[in-house]
Amino acid sequence: MNFSFGVLEYYLIAANIIGFILYGVNMFLYNHTANGQIDAVLTIVSFLGGSLGIVLFILLFDRKSVKENMMSRVFVASLLVIQVVAYLFFKSRHGQELHFAFWEFFAQHKVLTLYLITINIVTLIAFGIDKIRALEKAIKTLENKNSDWIRRIRIITLLGLAFAGGSVGALLAMYAFRHKTKIDYFTVGIPLIMIMQAVVIFYLMNL
Repeated sequence: MNFSFGVLEYYLIAANIIGFILYGVNMFLYNHTANGQIDAVLTIVSFLGGSLGIVLFILLFDRKSVKENMMSRVFVASLLVIQVVAYLFFKSRHGQELHFAFWEFFAQHKVLTLYLITINIVTLIAFGIDKIRALEKAIKTLENKNSDWIRRIRIITLLGLAFAGGSVGALLAMYAFRHKTKIDYFTVGIPLIMIMQAVVIFYLMNL
């Protein structure tokens, strides 16, 4: 691989510095103004290559995840992986032909295949358990009984399982169990994670 610095690298450094600064500005605006946020600008900057700077700011200064910021975090994390893969693909030397034989790739890499099968089963079960607990909690609430003891599976855990390779299991569980189908960071986030993972596998196939 050729990792020498050129115009692209300097552009990416600048884009990510801008992304880092703008996320800090946006967080300040969220904390001190009613409607002065610059979410649209951050989205554009992340598309233009500044996703790493945004993720770094989140990891350093804004690690608390809540429902309101979950969609943006799924988006920027998935986009970062796609951009890293695109950069590596651009900088690597490849043959003239690209390979699309996914089944052949999985047949040759049995450990990876076994891992993906396992993580997708675990993810599907986790979504199922959370659906059952959600129903139990709702029933207890209707009966005016204490439901605090019923522990739901955290949103970040469900999304983390999907991000770690269980996106297919997550999508199947969502529509099989009719669970999380009205929440954007699942209905949009899970397919976005699937696209990201397909990009990663395509890159690995063509190393």
